[in-house]
Amino acid sequence: MDRNFNETMKFEPSKDNVSETKKIIFTVHDALREKGYDPINQIIGYILSGDPTYITSYNDARSLIRKIERDEFLEEILNYYLKEQKNI
Repeated sequence: MDRNFNETMKFEPSKDNVSETKKIIFTVHDALREKGYDPINQIIGYILSGDPTYITSYNDARSLIRKIERDEFLEEILNYYLKEQKNI
């Protein structure tokens, strides 16, 4: 694998699941909160490790989160954050 580290690689995620990804994020967040977990900490743990046990199985949240790739998850969160910050 011979890469030229002087050039920027372009990342182009799939645009197919945007609304589904958003729905899953909110469902997982709500399930974690309802079970008494800090949703932010748990989701960060999942994103960093890929370990689905950071997500509760309550309301099928663990199964749902495994339906989307972590890069799709991060993309949705970053898009939402940047759009909100531009409105300030």
